[in-house]
Amino acid sequence: MLPHPRTGQLFASPAPAGAGWPGDPATALTPVAATAPAVRRLAKPATLGELDARISVCRACPRLVDWREQVAVQKRRAFAGQPYWGRPVPGWGDERPRIFVVGLAPAAHGANRTGRIFTGDRSGDQLFAALYRAGLVSAPDSVDAADGLTAHGVRISSPVRCAPPANAPTPAERQTCAPWLAAEWQLISADVRVVVPLGGFAWGVALNLLADRRSGPKPKFGHGVVAELDPGLSLLGCYHPSQQNMFTGRLTPAMLDDVFATGKQLAGW
Repeated sequence: MLPHPRTGQLFASPAPAGAGWPGDPATALTPVAATAPAVRRLAKPATLGELDARISVCRACPRLVDWREQVAVQKRRAFAGQPYWGRPVPGWGDERPRIFVVGLAPAAHGANRTGRIFTGDRSGDQLFAALYRAGLVSAPDSVDAADGLTAHGVRISSPVRCAPPANAPTPAERQTCAPWLAAEWQLISADVRVVVPLGGFAWGVALNLLADRRSGPKPKFGHGVVAELDPGLSLLGCYHPSQQNMFTGRLTPAMLDDVFATGKQLAGW
């Protein structure tokens, strides 16, 4: 048992559901999906809170479960004195978002450690700083799930909810996890006006997710590309704010700012 870096409460790694981890949507009674058919069956909740809870205890992909929990025990040296969340990471943000950001998967020592998507790693540092400059979150830093950060009109999610080895989920794992994102979309889609996929893979995921909202050939991914899917819904491409993309200058803070400025304009702000 180790103290949470902000609250000081003691947790095992991984953190058990219902143990009091900041922002934990689950309880000890939350139903657990242990197989792909169970994911499909449980990905039909009435509320976003119920969905987040079910996502956060999923155990349907044995390889991903083993890896995320192994990382939570072995840890990175810089975080050796902290407990790790070590569970699937649900989406985070406004429950009625106008902008929906879609990433890839949690980072092993980022969201897999903190329990909040895109938090605690270099990619998240860049993303949340840009969201803050755009007025979409309340602070420029996302440190942990107890830092008090709030979202204003934006929600962030991913097609894979567990940190994968080498950042590479298998096709079968992506397929098993897909119903969670589809269910999330159904619960928020009435308010969303802009979907922002981070990178080409997320662009493809978004196109599949929104297949019933578009016609004609699939639009090609590009940074800043806008694809009008139907009246009132746009797809807006953005390079992933990875450490490599930011270091090489393929993506810059100004380019991120341009994307979210465009996103706000398309969303009617």
